[in-house]
Amino acid sequence: MRRTTKKKEHYVNNADFLAAIVKYKDKVEIAEKQGLPKPRVNNYIGGCFLKIATHLSYRPNFINYMYKDDMVCDGIENCIQYIDNFDPAKSKNPFAYFTQIVYYAFLRRIAKEKRQMEIRDKIIEKSGYQEVMHVDGEQSSEYNAIKARIETSQRYN
Repeated sequence: MRRTTKKKEHYVNNADFLAAIVKYKDKVEIAEKQGLPKPRVNNYIGGCFLKIATHLSYRPNFINYMYKDDMVCDGIENCIQYIDNFDPAKSKNPFAYFTQIVYYAFLRRIAKEKRQMEIRDKIIEKSGYQEVMHVDGEQSSEYNAIKARIETSQRYN
């Protein structure tokens, strides 16, 4: 008995995605010539952006972040922002192009959240977290967690 292997379907079909983007760019060009506002991205292209961002967020280097939804939203926003920069004459692979856009949007969100955490920790440290985190003469678990994080960050800085 011979086993037939079924080819795994990709979640975004690159050929269909490219055709949709070319069609969208044609609509944008027509709208510019007629002095009309730029047309909206259709549901298929938007769905592809969502699938790319969502699937990329499942990668091991992005899976455990609390703000994963923000990362996905940033990725989609950047894809829409930079859709006009994709040139079908130069590349026939919009999937790779937009995956890179989403990837770097994720990295920017992680850096932004890290900066926010550092600012928050410094504010708590300077405001006297010992007084804030005491509960009936005992230190709370939040106090111990914040203290450990501050001490760890000070060692690496």
